[in-house]
Amino acid sequence: MKPRADFYTASPDALKAMIALETAVSKLPLEKTLIELVKLRASQINGCAFCIDMHTADAIKGGETPRRLFAVTAWREAPFFTDRERAALLWTESLTQLSLTHAPDEDYEAVAAQFSPKEMVDLTVAISTINSWNRLAVGFRKTPQA
Repeated sequence: MKPRADFYTASPDALKAMIALETAVSKLPLEKTLIELVKLRASQINGCAFCIDMHTADAIKGGETPRRLFAVTAWREAPFFTDRERAALLWTESLTQLSLTHAPDEDYEAVAAQFSPKEMVDLTVAISTINSWNRLAVGFRKTPQA
């Protein structure tokens, strides 16, 4: 794939805002492993090779096991995830595919059973942020280093 414009240098002010948002997400009081699972799952859905590579590496550095990471695409069937992680992955899929799902009540109820209202907002901001990064990376054809 041929890279397109370098979004970091093309619009430094826009990227400063994205980086500030990412910094805020990194400070949210949600489990870091959960956030990495969410980032990985959204990136898988969006087909973002750059972000899949980055967040797989980040998750492993943070103590995540390769076995669980390999199973994220089949999280519903895999026995490796907690109810809280399953709710976060469901919400990630629901919001990442918003035009198809419209965030149905049953998905909201599943996440509300595991997260406080503040945590649900924090999780939603984290999901929104990775989806924004995915759109930048896929749209401008940013790929991982070989």
